[in-house]
Amino acid sequence: MNVVTKLPVASVWGQADVTSDKGAGDENFPVGTVLIGRRYRAPIHAYYNFARVIDDMVDNTRLTPDAKIVRLRAMGEVIRGEREAPMRADAQTAVTLRQVLLQTGVPLETATDLIKAFCQDAVKSRYDSWEELLDYCRYSANPVGHFLLKLHGEDDDTLPPSDALCSALQVLNHLQDASKDLRTLDRCYLPRPWLAEEGVTIDDLRLARSKPGLRRVFDRLLDRTDELNAEARRLPNLIRNRRMRIYAAVIVELSHRLAARLRREDPVAGRVRLRADDGIRALAWSARFVI
Repeated sequence: MNVVTKLPVASVWGQADVTSDKGAGDENFPVGTVLIGRRYRAPIHAYYNFARVIDDMVDNTRLTPDAKIVRLRAMGEVIRGEREAPMRADAQTAVTLRQVLLQTGVPLETATDLIKAFCQDAVKSRYDSWEELLDYCRYSANPVGHFLLKLHGEDDDTLPPSDALCSALQVLNHLQDASKDLRTLDRCYLPRPWLAEEGVTIDDLRLARSKPGLRRVFDRLLDRTDELNAEARRLPNLIRNRRMRIYAAVIVELSHRLAARLRREDPVAGRVRLRADDGIRALAWSARFVI
């Protein structure tokens, strides 16, 4: 028997369903759009819904860190077939995704690695180096690219530039939400030694606008992100599936454009967002990959 229930259901899942009320419109980048082939859209939405739920679990301010980890690990056990899930919407996203992964042959780790990152978020709220941040991205972001590429049957040579792209997107999101994450979750991904070198502190993210030293920390992170984005430029040329190739090209260009906006605008003064013309230009750039 491969189903193991380590704790009573009520002890693991609690009483509150944490199914997200967020949708694809809350994201920087299109999820399961018409750029993706029809046969792949349902699996992608299953993955997205699961990721949304576990993200909401770790960001839930009503749960203790221990309670978050218990729930997250239970979701991983469902993915691996080690635990039954109750008939509630949040837990059932893991059931649905497990079925998708088994049917498509996509590795279970594309889901369980996300759980590792979110368990880390439950207990770790400060970072001390770029390397620490990249290691977090390895679990929080890179599995998304692996899922999409493996779902489309792409080769392993697509994974390094995909990892670069996904890590870049994650860092850009951290920059967008740096003030909000500190204010609402007491979480900050900016390397503390970099802040100290510039004579600023994490609390300077609470101000109305960026101090010059904080701006230099943002730019330093963007310098590293530009290196990742340069590596990501290789990705579309490596993808065989035409729709996925175009989709990847759009995301690569949007990542570049968001990084450029974060150079010009102040994420402390307000959330820096992509605009409609960014999407239009990204689609135009992707046209070279149609054939």
